[in-house]
Amino acid sequence: MKELLHEMHVWMNDYMRSFRTDDPEVMLGIRLKEIHTGYVTANARALAKYLGCNAHDVALAEIIGLFHDVGRFRQYAVYQTFNDALSEDHAELGLKVLAEVELLDRLDPQDAEIVRFAIKYHNKKEIAPTDDRRKTFFAKLIRDADKLDIYRVLLPFLAPDGAEKAPNFVPSDAAQEVSPDFVADFAAGRQADYYRLRTHGDRKIVRLLWIYDINFAWTLRRIVARGYVDAFIESIPMQEGIAEGIARMRRYIEQRCAQDDTLELYG
Repeated sequence: MKELLHEMHVWMNDYMRSFRTDDPEVMLGIRLKEIHTGYVTANARALAKYLGCNAHDVALAEIIGLFHDVGRFRQYAVYQTFNDALSEDHAELGLKVLAEVELLDRLDPQDAEIVRFAIKYHNKKEIAPTDDRRKTFFAKLIRDADKLDIYRVLLPFLAPDGAEKAPNFVPSDAAQEVSPDFVADFAAGRQADYYRLRTHGDRKIVRLLWIYDINFAWTLRRIVARGYVDAFIESIPMQEGIAEGIARMRRYIEQRCAQDDTLELYG
């Protein structure tokens, strides 16, 4: 596994570099995803180790982190956007890329299925129900590892003048306010639909609502400690219903961070 993991890192580095160009606007997006890939890979490995995974499963978590956004590069090259609603689902696109190069075929078939499942559902609103607890575990792990770094990625784009610099997440001329349906979702503490994004405010609300979808206290503690929650809250217009959502979220965070993570994977 160690040698194969190294080969996968080499392939991924070469693949990412193949999208580099002299166009500075394109490079903004490509470089952003290169860096993001590195952080998510490290997050996945660190979380797996923290949870007490064996060496094999730590490596599997690393592979999932490495490949989770492989579809983003072709997506940006073809569509010049990271908005799945305006292009195609980047997780599904990533699975197509991996199928073309047959890298996952070198894994144990069960491991390969876990990797495919985790990548497929890393960006979905919910993980599909399955009786395979290993699939569910690794899907939860990559979703946490990914979200932890996306907060870092989006931090420079929270201010109104920074929104225009964001590499095509939503139209740069979109409003800063939060749409009424997104305010209602936030106040109720329920996940909002990414595909209904219309404003920069909506985008921030969707990311904040991820807090309720974080699977491990390890992840949530880091999100809070790094100031991401406060930064997002401070950037949202104080419309009616927002304060209610903030209060609900802060109560939830306090309760969740006080809990311990348990690993029920090997029993």
